[in-house]
Amino acid sequence: MTERNVLGDELHPCGTDPLTGYFRDGCCSTGPEDLGSHTICAVVTAEFLNHQLSIGNDLSTPRPEYRFAGLSPGDRWCVTAANWARAYDAGVAAPVVLAATNEAVLKVVPLAALREHAIDVPSDPSSLEP
Repeated sequence: MTERNVLGDELHPCGTDPLTGYFRDGCCSTGPEDLGSHTICAVVTAEFLNHQLSIGNDLSTPRPEYRFAGLSPGDRWCVTAANWARAYDAGVAAPVVLAATNEAVLKVVPLAALREHAIDVPSDPSSLEP
């Protein structure tokens, strides 16, 4: 079964350099084993990375045991819905690639919040309506 993005289309890849995704397949795919819901394709910023570090989620330090090279501003990464929401509430949410953000996130984060930070707005914005 093909996973869908928040726009209702087929889920696009998020990034391969660094290779992202809970399953390290380049997509924000999810499943029952993904307890953190790594479903938001974010383009991380320095502010977002600093916020994540402040809440105990160090995304900058390499962790080879998890095939994780550490992130730098501008990298695309499948972040957890809850931690992105915490950054959103703190005013430092990372930009979001809607086409690569899994629809499963909508159980945690409203589409309106994601749209506020969308960087891939389609030519017909009415397609963003739920």
